[in-house]
Amino acid sequence: MKRLLERMSKIERMERGKLCQMGGRPHYNHQTWRDGRNEVHYVRKDEVAELNKDIAGYQLFTKLAEQYAGEVIRQTRREREKKKRGGKTKS
Repeated sequence: MKRLLERMSKIERMERGKLCQMGGRPHYNHQTWRDGRNEVHYVRKDEVAELNKDIAGYQLFTKLAEQYAGEVIRQTRREREKKKRGGKTKS
C-alpha cells in the first residue's frame, strides 16, 4: 500500500475529462463534467500533447487510488473475519 501512495504522490499534473477531435475540423475540444453538466473548452493544436499527458496523469492516479482502496478493503475484511473467528472460539 505504501508503494501505491508513493506512486500517487509522484503524479504532479492531472486533468479530468477527455480530448475529442472535432469531425472535419483541425481543432480539439476538452470535455469534462462539472456540477452535473458537460463543459467543453476549445484546445489549440499546440496544447494537445500536454493536455493528453495531464489526462493520462489523472487516469493513472484514479487507477492507483482504486488499487489502494481495494487493498484497504481486503485488509479491513480480513480484520473483521479475525474478530468474528476470535469471538466464536471464546464462547
